[in-house]
Amino acid sequence: MEAARQRWQQKMDEKIKRELLLITNIKSQLPELEKLLSEIEGHWGIEDDFYRLYHQSWKVYGVQKMTADVVKVLQELLPDQPLNTWFMDIVKEGTGKTFEMSHNSDWLKNTRPMIEAFFHAHYFLKLACKYGRELEAPPQPMPSGWAAVLYLYNMR
Repeated sequence: MEAARQRWQQKMDEKIKRELLLITNIKSQLPELEKLLSEIEGHWGIEDDFYRLYHQSWKVYGVQKMTADVVKVLQELLPDQPLNTWFMDIVKEGTGKTFEMSHNSDWLKNTRPMIEAFFHAHYFLKLACKYGRELEAPPQPMPSGWAAVLYLYNMR
């Protein structure tokens, strides 16, 4: 029984250390993360790309670069930790696309995954910035947004 308790405690200590490392890394990169968030939330970011989807403009395909930029920054916060497979599936389905005239005939099928991937990446970046400003240590009780960030890094 004692050995099991010690294994459990060791596992919990490792989890807390890993979470603290993530908080520390976010804090150390916070100016860059917030700069990227500001660019994304500016007129030529989310606002314009959201409009381009509804305007049926091929320019919506440019959202893929912002998505890739955010994913890269998020991955760099814990480079040895793979990102959540659902998130990466959403990103994969919404990036790597090149506009073709035939896409106009099935516009949403071809473009909505790009906006979805961007929204997910944007929101994870927004949460990382929020909790990078607010946290000094792993919180208890855990806010839902921070729990989502931990899921991004497969830590929940």
